[in-house]
Amino acid sequence: MTNTLHHRSILLIISGGIAAYKSLELIRRLKDNGAQVRCILTEGGAQFITPLSVAALSGEPTLTKLFDANDEQQFGHIRLSREADLVVVAPASANMIAKMAHGLADNLASAILLATNKPVMIAPAMNSMMWQHPATQANIATLSARGILQVGPASGNLACGEEGAGRMSEPDAILSAIFDHFGASGALKGKRALVTSGPTYEPIDPVRFIGNRSSGKQGHAIAAALAAQGAEVTLVTGPTTLPDQQGVCTIHIETAREMLAVCEAALPYDIAVCAAAVADWRAENESNQKIKKGEDAPTLSLTENPDILAALAQHKTSRPKLVIGFAAETDNVIENAEAKFTRKGCDWILANQVGNGMGFGSDDNSVTLLRRDANGIITAEPWPTASKFDIAQRLGLEIAKAV
Repeated sequence: MTNTLHHRSILLIISGGIAAYKSLELIRRLKDNGAQVRCILTEGGAQFITPLSVAALSGEPTLTKLFDANDEQQFGHIRLSREADLVVVAPASANMIAKMAHGLADNLASAILLATNKPVMIAPAMNSMMWQHPATQANIATLSARGILQVGPASGNLACGEEGAGRMSEPDAILSAIFDHFGASGALKGKRALVTSGPTYEPIDPVRFIGNRSSGKQGHAIAAALAAQGAEVTLVTGPTTLPDQQGVCTIHIETAREMLAVCEAALPYDIAVCAAAVADWRAENESNQKIKKGEDAPTLSLTENPDILAALAQHKTSRPKLVIGFAAETDNVIENAEAKFTRKGCDWILANQVGNGMGFGSDDNSVTLLRRDANGIITAEPWPTASKFDIAQRLGLEIAKAV
């Protein structure tokens, strides 16, 4: 797999905020993808994570002070600001954003940001009222006008107990933006991609439903990877706890019938990746009222849900050029995936093992790519077990070659 971060140098500035813990995962992701990472931890950031943990993950000394004879002799803040290919501020607190906007240089991080001649990317993180404050929005507008790159913030539950915009974007989203910056984007420019993700919830009554354990992590990662390649992406997702992703049009549904209706209404697309774990069945007769518990368990009659992958793969007028499905299996993974491949009429299938810590809910995945060779014979290409982000990146590169 082409690695666009190989030999890239990232200078990561970690400012104050509870979201600093996410930066540890970001360091690991960057290192896993071949980047050299040097880190500056501000005094505020050090209230949440330690210099030792940062150094252990980055493999480099953690820099903390502007006037540190050791650090200045070894690195020099001017040299640091010029040697990086990209400076990333994650989390970027309201205070750090204000310092950047007004050109302050009262600590190592702000001095480097003022001295650098390299691209800068920020991942804001703060309370929603701080984010919405006119002063912060004016500072953000100033930085945007200067060409500062921005990832997030996302919306959701905040550490302070409130809910709203202000959450730092997840490490995968920041990493995707970094990939985008370094040229992973462009290969799919002008292409339209449809991705399904998450579970579907099929109501039995207003309280109960039939569903599954899908977290949506793989589908959401694929949507981000295709967007990073320059595609115009629509993500149709069932209920998950994942935030909407920047640069991706996200449509929320609950049932399989809703998902199919949205997918068909959105056609035509060049690419369709059906990563959602759609419930195979629904209640034949949904109750409008809660079914009361009695002496005997009620009999539940089921009916089959629409097959979204097959519907797109066999669409008579607007079939996408490339239709990809997933086959989540607990046993006989390849054999079951091959049967599904033949039955659905799609172009590729990713067979993935679920259970034993893999697949649903996990951050990692184990997949085998099934497709047909020039002679129409199904070939199986096992991929090494990897994070769902890395699986998505590899799939994005394969898709770019095919379309």
